[in-house]
Amino acid sequence: MTDPTLEHLHSPEDSRIFPVLTDEQIERMTAHGQTRAVEPGEVLVEPADPRPSLFVVLEGRLRIVRPSEPSEKPVAELRPGQFSGEVNLLSGRRGLFRIRALGGGRVLQVERERLVSLVQTDTELGEILLRAFILRRVELIGRGEGSLVVVGSHHSAGTLRAREFLTRNGVPFSYLDLDRDAEVQGLLDRFQVEASEIPVILCGGNRILRNPSPARIAECLGLNQAIDPAPLRDLVVVGAGPAGLAAALYGASEGLDVLVIEAESPGGQAGASSRIENYLGFPLGISGLDLSARAYTQTQKFGAGVLVARRATRLRGTRAPYVLETDAGDLVRARTVLIATGAEYRRLPLHDLARFEGAGVYYGATQVESQLCRGEEVIVVGGGNSAGQAAVFLAQTVARVHLLVRGQGLVETMSRYLIRRIEQNPVIELRPRTEVTALEGNGSLQRVHWRERPSGKSEARDIAHLFVMAGAVPNTHWLEGGVAVDGHGFIRTGSDLSPEELASARWPLSRPPYHLETTLPGVFAVGDVRGGSIKRVASAVGEGSIAISLIHQVLRG
Repeated sequence: MTDPTLEHLHSPEDSRIFPVLTDEQIERMTAHGQTRAVEPGEVLVEPADPRPSLFVVLEGRLRIVRPSEPSEKPVAELRPGQFSGEVNLLSGRRGLFRIRALGGGRVLQVERERLVSLVQTDTELGEILLRAFILRRVELIGRGEGSLVVVGSHHSAGTLRAREFLTRNGVPFSYLDLDRDAEVQGLLDRFQVEASEIPVILCGGNRILRNPSPARIAECLGLNQAIDPAPLRDLVVVGAGPAGLAAALYGASEGLDVLVIEAESPGGQAGASSRIENYLGFPLGISGLDLSARAYTQTQKFGAGVLVARRATRLRGTRAPYVLETDAGDLVRARTVLIATGAEYRRLPLHDLARFEGAGVYYGATQVESQLCRGEEVIVVGGGNSAGQAAVFLAQTVARVHLLVRGQGLVETMSRYLIRRIEQNPVIELRPRTEVTALEGNGSLQRVHWRERPSGKSEARDIAHLFVMAGAVPNTHWLEGGVAVDGHGFIRTGSDLSPEELASARWPLSRPPYHLETTLPGVFAVGDVRGGSIKRVASAVGEGSIAISLIHQVLRG
């Protein structure tokens, strides 16, 4: 009998996910790999394999199975002309499934390094492979087919942190909600799992993590295992937001050896945006998560390495080669450095705010957060585009959105198209000249106090979800004064640097700093972290790409 899962995966509408290559296409791929025989039952791929390969079926069949299942639950079956692999194959990360030969046959094996070369040089095959890899990852995420299980609660900040990290890194996982599944809660109780140890994560079917940090999750999944931080790089990019990813993409595509260091997940602040509608080329808009995922895949296509859940803690040196230290103890050497660490939303000056962050107080509005507050009232604080996009997005699923702004209105701070949507949406209630004054809750947020100005009228509501998207604080504390910054902490670059600042920094070159270059030669700053930058995704991408032309000039000496 045919497995119904396989019937679904091989239905006509899934032909883009599991395409069948033509004989001519396979012949072109043969130049990048080697043909070999396979024995019945032979395992070609294990999730722990350090050097994954792509396999094209020439004769026989391959079965993709879930290794955590004792019975090897089938995920998909590959027939002649079809190929294995998904996004992890490009990045060199561990795979998600086991691949086993159902009977004797022949396959074409293409190792990762040759595959990356093929994708970059053969446009037709590159498009087929990339499309299939991306769509397979989307399908796996939608079906929760990963080998990782998250057991958590929406009252747990650690659960939100873990789910966001996995989602923004494109890692498929299954989620068990303790608030809805009493049997799972009872199971954890019997094993004496404390509330502080939530979430519990089953990683790879053989490890149990209790309230892990993103770094521990990344280590368990092997997200960084294919990257050696030791070699001297042409360019090290700090931060994988739109500016950093753009620089990595253009740098790697032009032949530079590029490594990106990202403290959390690719996408930066833009990755937490529910929908970006004013970015050129996307008339229907695109979520920050989708845009970041596409950009991340492009950087991998051209060979840039990305270290995730690794925070840069120090920049050493006054001239190249520079050394970047990370919180994992890495020492990364670079001929040039691009700082793209962005900015984060300003914390509200409230007592006990930190206690509710991730447990009722959020700094992004994605599908993960929207699931937590479906059908309830929420508060959005902020008058910029990010706050407007969040309000419109949340209004689709919540009962009421209270939009609190300090000013008299939105005209001076928000795009007109968003203002119109807010004005026309009966779910959104704009509250000008209003600020949050206090938070209450036992473990998670339960009640919010706000005050109107100048009347001084105060009000308290039983609201458990507060989205803060106001102000911007640059992520420059880790630089410890190594570069010149303005009065708000944003990095000064190029012609904005005064003679006094250059003299204080002992600028060593006869030429002045290039545009986007800091007081350290060969160290550039782009995007939201740079003083005077335009806080738009398109601007950040533009600065990232412009910086590469300047970096080429530095490297040429």
